[in-house]
Amino acid sequence: MTLPLTFLAKKVVSALLLPPALPFFITAGGLLLIKRKPRTGKTLAWSGLLLWLLLSSPLGTSLIATPLERYPPITPKALSEVQAIVILAGGQRRTNEEFDGQASVNRLTLERIRYGARLARQTTLPVLLSGGAPTGYQPESMLMAQTLKTDFGLDAQWMETGSLDTEDNARLSAEMLQKAGITRIALVTHAAHMRRAVGEFEAVGFKVTPAPLSFMSDGPRGEEFFDYLPNMSSAYTGWYAMHEWIGIAAQKIRFALK
Repeated sequence: MTLPLTFLAKKVVSALLLPPALPFFITAGGLLLIKRKPRTGKTLAWSGLLLWLLLSSPLGTSLIATPLERYPPITPKALSEVQAIVILAGGQRRTNEEFDGQASVNRLTLERIRYGARLARQTTLPVLLSGGAPTGYQPESMLMAQTLKTDFGLDAQWMETGSLDTEDNARLSAEMLQKAGITRIALVTHAAHMRRAVGEFEAVGFKVTPAPLSFMSDGPRGEEFFDYLPNMSSAYTGWYAMHEWIGIAAQKIRFALK
């Protein structure tokens, strides 16, 4: 599968604007400037270090993740008013030795499937799985369908296999569901991704009831000193939150130009 150049360019630019690349380049640039422009160099170097600290500490990542997670968990009443459940893909693992070397869903996608399956069991609503092949391999919705069937005993009513990003998720899902008269959906994705996802699905005509999962903005609990120190979990939250803020900025620009 040949991926569009615009999609590849977007991924490259995004990688450069995300941690760890962004703090590293800011710090490195500052260190390179110290001899010629000491004040500017020191400012940049310290800014890069402070940005790294912000994006890897529980308190810092909570501050940037909290505004993203604006939607609360779905309620039974809200769920009773929708016509279908849409579960968004979140990536795949291309090789898994424990599954005979076959591709499967990654942990983000698995979390979404698990929660979507729970909602489907509660309601008997039909399920649409949305996810193409942004890495150029097997469409993620096909892997999702296998997991949904094998591990949760449920069948998907629809599989959208052509999307490369959240904008595509919404547009291609609309083409499938609106032909069936479905305009009211429960949208399943991570809480930090939900704000951007709702914007895309509402833009194509859906009435969206958010069904967020895995909230990341808890922040430090303050029980121990170590709760405030940078750690791997917070670094991932910082990366994810920054990814979403960049996506929201790009979305706002795109909507404004339409």
